[in-house]
Amino acid sequence: MSIEGSSVIITGAGSGIGQATALHLAGRGARVVVADVDEAAGAATVDTVGRGGGKATFVACDVSDEESVEALVRRTVEIYGGLDLAVNNAGVAHHPCDLHELAIADWDRVMAIDLRGTFLCLRAELRAMLQGGHGVIVNMASNAGVKNAPSMAAYTAAKHGVVGLTKNAALQYARRNIRINAICPGTIATPGIAAYPADIQAQWGEMVPMGRLGTPSEIAAAIAFLLSDESSFITGAELLADGGLMWD
Repeated sequence: MSIEGSSVIITGAGSGIGQATALHLAGRGARVVVADVDEAAGAATVDTVGRGGGKATFVACDVSDEESVEALVRRTVEIYGGLDLAVNNAGVAHHPCDLHELAIADWDRVMAIDLRGTFLCLRAELRAMLQGGHGVIVNMASNAGVKNAPSMAAYTAAKHGVVGLTKNAALQYARRNIRINAICPGTIATPGIAAYPADIQAQWGEMVPMGRLGTPSEIAAAIAFLLSDESSFITGAELLADGGLMWD
């Protein structure tokens, strides 16, 4: 499926990887729905896309809420006549701590957004794509979805769940012209990471075999590959984009 002319939902597109993905796909001619719980951030992404000559619309969405997700997909179909592509990017982490100190509220929040949110989005998107007879979905996992992230029990569990859900769904829909893959970034220089002291960021970069943090635009390009015809024989995969950290 060509990215040009396709309709695409990107959740968590108000900043970071989601925003970079919206800009990248719009630059390749996709018609983008920018979905985010932060209306000001989402509107800013739409404005940036528009100033670059791309096409985007903002739809407010809380991915942990079933009706909000269903309304997002309905609105996308209303605006663009169908749904071709989706990037389930919205996610949160929690403060590093030992498991016995992990607050129930933190566990519940990560699970609600990262895992339940991915499930709710997948379910609604698949229904729309089955109506259209085709589709490609990329779920945002993490290298923590295929390895351990020290002191991040809830995040590790949720992202492992996203990888497992991706594989399960990919096999269910492989014969129905819908591909589903997961992207697994390492530490990426997003606004969340930028909030940490510079020396901490430098330490994280030194931990990566490539000697630096990744950029949101690099992950956006990898997501675009998974959405495009260039990956037409790939489904159920978890694509690592972590500068080699997984194997260090």
